[in-house]
Amino acid sequence: MVRAIQFDRFGGPEVLEYREVAVPEPRAGEARVKHTAVGVNFIDVYHRTGLYPLPLPSGLGSEAAGVVVATGAGVTHVKPGDRVAYNAAGSLGSYSDERLVDARWLVKLPRAIDDRAGAAMMLKGLTAWYLLNRSYKVARGDSILLYAAAGGVGLIAAQWARHLGAHVIGVVSTEDKRALALEHGCEHVLLAGDDIRARVRALTDGRGVPVVYDSVGRDTFVQSLDCLRTHGLLVSFGNASGPVAPFSLLELTKRGSLYVTRPTLGDFIRERADLEAGCAELFGLVERGVIRIEVNQTYALADAASAHRDLEARRTTGSTVLLP
Repeated sequence: MVRAIQFDRFGGPEVLEYREVAVPEPRAGEARVKHTAVGVNFIDVYHRTGLYPLPLPSGLGSEAAGVVVATGAGVTHVKPGDRVAYNAAGSLGSYSDERLVDARWLVKLPRAIDDRAGAAMMLKGLTAWYLLNRSYKVARGDSILLYAAAGGVGLIAAQWARHLGAHVIGVVSTEDKRALALEHGCEHVLLAGDDIRARVRALTDGRGVPVVYDSVGRDTFVQSLDCLRTHGLLVSFGNASGPVAPFSLLELTKRGSLYVTRPTLGDFIRERADLEAGCAELFGLVERGVIRIEVNQTYALADAASAHRDLEARRTTGSTVLLP
């Protein structure tokens, strides 16, 4: 038996329970992974609260790093003893000592990347990859607006965008987070209580930005539209303040024929080749020191509820990992 975090009902962090569970031998196409570090992401909160409904009871978490201990038939790209990391998309259960994983999600970790960074960078790093290279291809000289710039995705995306030659305007909630964002690629950092629209217009000579990356959702949606230039794109990729309410398409017309997209990582790594391409870019930039993965909070696996409380209260910066 191993230990895992599970929950039987939707609700606050108190619904998370630390339980003994059985892990069977891997079937064809599966691998059994012993976790050394587990990534915590805001999507875990959405699953726990029921914003993203799922069958109950359920495990939680989709990314981790660890060591392969066994493989099922047909698995050839990893073997027992390999250090690996994964983001298993819709397959939850990484909040655990060990688990079975569909082996197609597993990638080998380079020696230069430690387990905590590996666990913290799969969902967040690949999210930054698709945001900057697929949802909108950031070009040298672009000015971009990035919310939660001191968060896990934000710190990675800001460094990556700066590497691409963009001028990154970040938005954060505190002065301490402003300093952190400025150290990680942001050229300008605004506080959430500022007049964001006016500040962005001032920083772009009145034009607005070609793209806004908004992980906040409901509370910032209209503000984000107001920051875009003509034909600009709003990439709404999170719901930290709640889901965006229905809106009239005429709101896009009157602001300059704007575009809006609501992407999710799973649609960008459906094929193994896409996963490998994204990881190759991400791992390469981390190994070269272009991107630093900041694991600023660690908790014991049994204390997952505390990690969720701190994440929701915006007491965290960078990435958070659980240690089995």
